[in-house]
Amino acid sequence: MIKEFKDFIAKGNVMDMAVGIIIGAAFTAIVKSMVGDLINPFVGLFLGGVDFTNLYVVLSGDVPSGASLEAAREAGAAVFAYGAFIMAVINFLIIAFVVFMLVRYVNKVKDMAAREEEAVEEAAPAGPSELDVLLEIRDSLKQG
Repeated sequence: MIKEFKDFIAKGNVMDMAVGIIIGAAFTAIVKSMVGDLINPFVGLFLGGVDFTNLYVVLSGDVPSGASLEAAREAGAAVFAYGAFIMAVINFLIIAFVVFMLVRYVNKVKDMAAREEEAVEEAAPAGPSELDVLLEIRDSLKQG
């Protein structure tokens, strides 16, 4: 059983998956920072500083008028927090767009690198094939 476990761990796809998860976690931090620190402030300016997070409807319980969502929850009221949902959807769309743009950029860079490789391969002069060399040797042996 230990040998099987070692074989399982040593397989490339397990290691690739582990690296992918680690890189994904680091990438998540980058995307969250980009959205929260760079993009959301512009969205806030565009929307006039509107924050939907504190929009809610009290289903049951007593909540002072104008209280924040957090204060309403601390008061023990049952609230329908539709504003937090709206903000979550907006953040999701922004994050999805940022990831799309990053993946699109990475794919363009990969395509350019592949095209450059192909151009270098095509530019390299093709030498004689093995068959051509053997035929040349045969012909020179026949003459000598």
